[in-house]
Formats: sequence, structure tokens, C-alpha cells
Amino acid sequence: MASASSSETTTERRGIPAAQFVEDVETYLSQSGLEVNSSLSFLQERLQQYKFVEMKLLAQQRDLQAKIPDIEKCFDVVATLQTKKGTGEALIADFEVSEGIYSQARIEDNDSVCLWLGANVMLEYSSEEATTLLQNNLENAKASLEVLIADLQFLRDQVTITQVTIARLYNWEVHQRRFRQAATAAPKDS
Repeated sequence: MASASSSETTTERRGIPAAQFVEDVETYLSQSGLEVNSSLSFLQERLQQYKFVEMKLLAQQRDLQAKIPDIEKCFDVVATLQTKKGTGEALIADFEVSEGIYSQARIEDNDSVCLWLGANVMLEYSSEEATTLLQNNLENAKASLEVLIADLQFLRDQVTITQVTIARLYNWEVHQRRFRQAATAAPKDS
């Protein structure tokens, strides 16, 4: 019970503060120096902060999950080009010119590829450089996704702990209020 107050300051994950699990509400309130309403307000605010961070992380997760298949497709295309290289055989490919409009291209033996980097930037790379770049980008994206998933799990745990703490504080306050009402009502009946 004594370590309950120190857990909030010692544990965090990538800037996300850890929630404090409250076993004993009275000890928590006396150690924090707050009254129940102030403590509930603080916890509600913290819960809203967790929800906001969760929305941002979920958006990043969606972006990464959309980015990984694109990188894999580019990687496969470059690998296909490399396997056709030196065979003298042309590669016939369909590509999207605009949304819903496709064209066909005949790709002859070529030592380089152009990769769209985003932000209106396209660069030409040798096939080997493109393979290396795409492999690194794919590994980085997958590693970032793993970290993001772990962050989301940590965040969900903190949301749950905060919700449980809010419920405990609220229930404790209701119990205390009923106890006080029963204590003041008892002498009048005698």
C-alpha cells in the first residue's frame, strides 16, 4: 500500500504516464492531499488525456498499416524487375494513371527504378539501392508498428486502471455519505 503513490512517478512508457492503482482510497486521499471531488476531477482529466493520446496512436497505427502493404508491393515490383534483368525479356505491366484509369507499359531491361517518396518527390535509384531502401523502410515500418501496438496496449491498461480508480473513489464517497447520514439519523430516532 505504501508503494501505491510512488508507482505513478516511476512508471511511464514513451511519455505516457502510468496510472496509479488504488487499493485503499483513504490512504490514497491522505497521501495525495486531495479531497474526493478534486481527485475525481484530476482522474477524469487524466482519462480524457489518455483517450486523446489513444486517438492519435490509433491514427498512426492506421497510417502504418496502410503504408506497409504499399512498401511490400514496391519491393515485389523491384524484385520482379531484378529477376527480368539481363534476360532480354520485356515486362508488361498495368499501372494506375489516375483513379480508375489504367494503362499498360512495356518495361525493357533497365538498371534503375524511380521511387515515389511522397511530398511530390520522386527519386531514381539503382535496383540494388531501391531494394535496400525498400527493405529498410519495410523493417522500420514493421518495428514502428510493433512499438505502437505495445504503446496502445499500455495505454489501454492505464485507461482501465484509471476507470477502476474513479469507480473506487466514487463508491467510497457514496459509502462515506451513507455512513454520515446514518450516523446523523441514528441519534434523532433514540
